[in-house]
This record gives sequence, C-alpha cells and structure tokens, in this order.
Amino acid sequence: MVRRLTLSTLSCLLITACAPDVDLDDAADTDSTGDEVETTGEGDETTGEGDETTGDGDEVGDGDGDGDGDGDGDGPPNFPTPTATCPSFAAGNVTMSPAGMDPRTVKVWVDPQAPSGGALVIYWHAFTSAPEEAVFGLSQAVIDAITSQGGMVVAPYAASDVGTFPWFVVNGSSRQDDMMLADELVACAVEQLDVDRKRIHSMGMSAGGLQTVAFAMARSRYIASVTTYSGGASGMPPFEDPSNRFAAMIVHGGDNDTFGGTVNFKTLSIAWFNQLIGNGNFAFLCDHGGAHTLPVGMGDDVWEFFQDHPFGTEPSPYESGLPATFPSSCAL
Repeated sequence: MVRRLTLSTLSCLLITACAPDVDLDDAADTDSTGDEVETTGEGDETTGEGDETTGDGDEVGDGDGDGDGDGDGDGPPNFPTPTATCPSFAAGNVTMSPAGMDPRTVKVWVDPQAPSGGALVIYWHAFTSAPEEAVFGLSQAVIDAITSQGGMVVAPYAASDVGTFPWFVVNGSSRQDDMMLADELVACAVEQLDVDRKRIHSMGMSAGGLQTVAFAMARSRYIASVTTYSGGASGMPPFEDPSNRFAAMIVHGGDNDTFGGTVNFKTLSIAWFNQLIGNGNFAFLCDHGGAHTLPVGMGDDVWEFFQDHPFGTEPSPYESGLPATFPSSCAL
C-alpha cells in the first residue's frame, strides 16, 4: 500500500514536481504560513471545450443531453454530508472546518454566477509546490471551462502539522485529516453549489499523485474518475468499495521517472494499473517520456476524460479506443 512505500525509505518521500523554469509569480508564491513555495510545470493553451455544458456525461461529440455515458441512478448511495457549517465558496482561499480536526485552507476556483450541476475536481499538489499547481496541471482554460459549467476546482493547502511532506499518507501517518477534508469539500460543494454528485474527480502530481491514489482507494464509494501524474502505489491498497469501478488515467514519465535512485514512478503506476484492471476498473497508461516532470499540455485531455467518466460509467466509452485527440503516448 502507499503507506508501505512511504515507510520503507525516507528518500521516496522527497517527491517534487520538476519542469522547465516556470513559477507562480502571477498567482501566489507563498503558502498559508507565509513560507515561500515553488511550483513547476507549464500550462499549454487549450480550448477547454467540453462536449456540452450541462455536464450530464454525453459522449464526446454527442451533446444531445440524453445522458450517454452517465452512470445509472442519482449517484453514489453513500455520500458524505457536512459535519460543520459550510463556507460560502468564492474564488480564492477558503477555510474549511470539518468536525474532529483543525481548520484547513483550500484554494478555490469557482464562478458563483454559473449554472449549477457542474463537476468538482480536487487537486493534490507535489512536495515543495503549492495549490496553484492546479493551473499548470489542468491549464487556466480548462479551469475556466469547469467553472463556467457550474463546477469547481479545489486544491488543499497542507496541514500546518503534517510533517515534512504535504499529505499525511505520504508521511506514513495514519491520520485521516486529508480524507476528512475531502469528504467535507465534497459534501459542501453539493450543499452550496449543487455540484453533480456523479462528477467528483481527483488528480495530483508526484506526492500529490500518491495522495490521489490513496484518496481514490479510501473513497472509492463516491469517486467518479481520477488522473495521476507520476503517482501509483506500492503493494495493494484496499478499495473502500470495490463495486464502484472508477476509471483512471495514469500518467508517468517513462523509465527515468524516478527519485533518489530508489523510487520508480513508472513501476508504481503500472502496479496500480494492474490492480485496477484486476478489479474490473477501466484504466489506461500514458508515458509522456519527460521523466519526473509535470506533463505539458495534458489538461484538456484530462478534462475530456473526466467528462466522459462520471460515477458508474460502465463500460467506458473508451473501451474500443482512446479519443483520436489524445496524445500518442496514451494507450489501452
């Protein structure tokens, strides 16, 4: 499981997003404690276009509103409910106060004037990075497309007492604060913005990719689909609910996607891919060949994948082949 990876060697925790010289001077260069942070990666311009604006899961190019690709029913039967008063979501930093844990700050991208019923994307950033990494992991155009459809992108800040690395599971801790925070975000997004319960997605890079895997497995009862950049799993982390066979887009940087000579994210990605396939989940791999770096220009592909894979989508519309617009590095 991910915890075995994090406890086996300290070096495998030193996981950071690396890419050509790109910073966040135009966004924010400090975290919630005022410490300087650095993030890396580039955002490619993208159209951010979805196949339709209601977020009902029509197949790409369909757009007739008949729900092709949607799961059956109204969404997950065992869905989180708020444990405290929900904040009024607005663009910028928002404080969440789930019961049983210290308040946490999250970075929010949202358009309160947009129609309801959009998707929620939770982004977990890499070590030494910051929530603004979501802009490079998705692109601003894709974030704008999500929010214009009544959706929201949320990127948590690390807890002040998390330890060296940004997520408890990556520190080998059994504390559930990050998972509880995600539950509260999901519950409050539904309560405050009426986001689509069938459209809860997650993604992250490196340490955030490991956290994305841990979150998807620990909350497989309601997750719709996920994307990992240089993530994966060591061992066999258990499914909370193996009957929800969520879809996964698993991206790595090839044979040189390593850290410290001991951690190979290609190997970890393939291991998680095999576990998902063994459970009957739909998953595919993308090898961008850029080693341990945030992939450039894949945000529009990730968003298309999320739109086409709401909760309960079986079989995947990609079973017979990936969209022609996807990078050639992606394959079934």
